[in-house]
Amino acid sequence: MVTTTTRKLLSSLDPRRSEDLFRNLLAQADVQVGGSRPWDVQIHDERVWSRLLRDGSLGAGESYVEGWWDTPALDQFIDRILRARFDESLRENWGLVAHAVRARVLNLQSITRAFDNGQHHYDIGNDLYEAMLDRRLLYTCAYWRGATTLDEAQEAKLDLVCRKIGLKSGMRVLDLGCGWAGFAAFAAERYGVTVTGFTVSQEQVRWAHDQYPHLPIDIRLDDYRNATGTYDAVVSIGLMEHVGWKNYRGYMQLVDRLLAPGGVAFVHTIAGNIPRSHIEPWFDKYIFPNAVLPTLARLATAMEGLFIPEDVHNIGEDYDRTLLAWWHNFDAAWPKLRARYGDTFYRRWKYYLLASAGAFRSRSQQLFQIVMTRIGTTAPPGRRG
Repeated sequence: MVTTTTRKLLSSLDPRRSEDLFRNLLAQADVQVGGSRPWDVQIHDERVWSRLLRDGSLGAGESYVEGWWDTPALDQFIDRILRARFDESLRENWGLVAHAVRARVLNLQSITRAFDNGQHHYDIGNDLYEAMLDRRLLYTCAYWRGATTLDEAQEAKLDLVCRKIGLKSGMRVLDLGCGWAGFAAFAAERYGVTVTGFTVSQEQVRWAHDQYPHLPIDIRLDDYRNATGTYDAVVSIGLMEHVGWKNYRGYMQLVDRLLAPGGVAFVHTIAGNIPRSHIEPWFDKYIFPNAVLPTLARLATAMEGLFIPEDVHNIGEDYDRTLLAWWHNFDAAWPKLRARYGDTFYRRWKYYLLASAGAFRSRSQQLFQIVMTRIGTTAPPGRRG
């Protein structure tokens, strides 16, 4: 564990001495510079040490993408440094403090910003996601119990969700942040329900309309906060990471307004272990602008007086395997994708997928599925899957 003394030393250290300190910190995580093990690092540009000192975790990601350093197994490297809490020392610099202040002062997840966020990540190209994801284009954690392929694991996740909320033929379901309509299509096909879905991605809407014109699903290009109507179940699978800590209570109030008497609500979300107002700066800048990971405590506080958490299920360890499956699919498809996306994108996407896998493997991040009902509602029989 990085001590307070070490963190203070890091913040005041002359950049010329930064290499020795970072080597020592890496050694605490059993990572060698120039070593031969899969998780050891190779340095290709000695300026990386002063860049880490100056820019913290943002500099670590940027310098990796630029080829200043490398490691044969990036996921194993990230797992080790997070277990050693190496990331704590990288967070404490003025650049990251300014980033945190901005996130606290502004509502970075306002409706006016939502469509910009969708275009930045989800609209970059359906060909990328078709190559990387399963056949339904599910871009959330799969459920690997009894599954051997990504398609099987994602179908298992969808069925798990449907059973937890007690879907029955004829029910009306609202899917907030519906992605490429994978859940909506599955629920309509297998359980005979009608689904209304909201997404801020034009490409997701186009793909869903092309794929599922025969199903009773209505996929809309709109912010989730504009949803109206009454539904027997309200779900969000991968939306809460974009809701923002200032908006959790508003989200719960919205769900309460939309849910029919006796209805069930469900949240599937990545979560952090401690409350923060922003995600890591590299991920904020290059992958998910303005995202923030909720904590279980913050979500529970937002539910107070509105919902009872009937079941909380942590499947975070399954995200490690899901991310590795996405990485292998992306890497295998790269020869066909390279001309359009370019080599910089390859290293950026590799860092995103494998660093995320390492974060879940180290248990630095979780994946919670939460079943919620109102006071007086009978708990759904399948709430525990």
